[in-house]
Amino acid sequence: MTRQARAFWFNGSGKSEIRSVTLPASAEGEALVRTLFTGVSRGTEALVFRGEVPENQYEVMRAPFQEGDFPWPVKYGYLNVGVVETGRLTGRTVFCLYPHQTHYVVPESALTLVPDTVPPERAVLAGTVETAVNAVWDAKPLIGDRIAVVGGGMVGASVAAVLAKFPGARVQLVDADPGRAAIADRLGVGFADPKAALGSCDLVVHASASEAGLETALGLLAPEGTVIELSWYGDRRISVPLGEFFHSRRLTVRSSQVGTVARPDRTYADRMALALDLLADPVFDTLVTGESPFDELPSVLPRLASGELPALCHRIDYRREHASS
Repeated sequence: MTRQARAFWFNGSGKSEIRSVTLPASAEGEALVRTLFTGVSRGTEALVFRGEVPENQYEVMRAPFQEGDFPWPVKYGYLNVGVVETGRLTGRTVFCLYPHQTHYVVPESALTLVPDTVPPERAVLAGTVETAVNAVWDAKPLIGDRIAVVGGGMVGASVAAVLAKFPGARVQLVDADPGRAAIADRLGVGFADPKAALGSCDLVVHASASEAGLETALGLLAPEGTVIELSWYGDRRISVPLGEFFHSRRLTVRSSQVGTVARPDRTYADRMALALDLLADPVFDTLVTGESPFDELPSVLPRLASGELPALCHRIDYRREHASS
């Protein structure tokens, strides 16, 4: 038995549409999932929308269940929460690294059970919190560290939320947008404009995806300090200030990317399960700053990509879609 579904596709620079797709019947070991919510990973999906994925990163940037090839057309996305309708996990709420689509069939091994303590509306953040967990594993903070997170977007705010309860740490979210101060306050961390940020940091996590942000991050470090670089710049070239105090302070810039698990004693499944466990804390609701129904996604994404619609995580709701089908 097959059934129809609807999926969101990136078609060209600034162009997108919802297409009808035919799903295969689920086989042994597979599950049919009805999507409840997806999240728009604004920074990455804006790059895809504008066609700014570098050609030499086409394979690295592929989403796990992407269809099509960069630059376009592609079905892209990776923050999906749904309910299983067939198979061993029938009736369970699950997270999957699947694009924006009303129903889909995947191996059961691609699904992570959402704990009963985590509302499905919040579980769309699992992929981003997983990135934050990986960054903290890369950063290896110590008790009492002075830490700044430069860039208060979706990823930076997730890192700040994970670090907020780290023992004895001074954590400050740094962003040029004064509106992010309220987000920092709800997360339980300090806030500062880049020009007023507290220096002498042992560790800075950079997530602003800007040259100015990276310069700020380096300037906040104490001697022997480290910047964990989480920003994805697409095909842009970024200047790094390696003169002045970079050598005399013996500073380090280290990349962190979620494609590799930062701990050899943990698996991808372990990392995702941990992210979902952390999401039992309602403080993470702070990161969801807007919501739209699925059928409005083609008009919403351009506004997110341009910044007209400011957002950390913008949630897409499929319940009206299913009610009308």
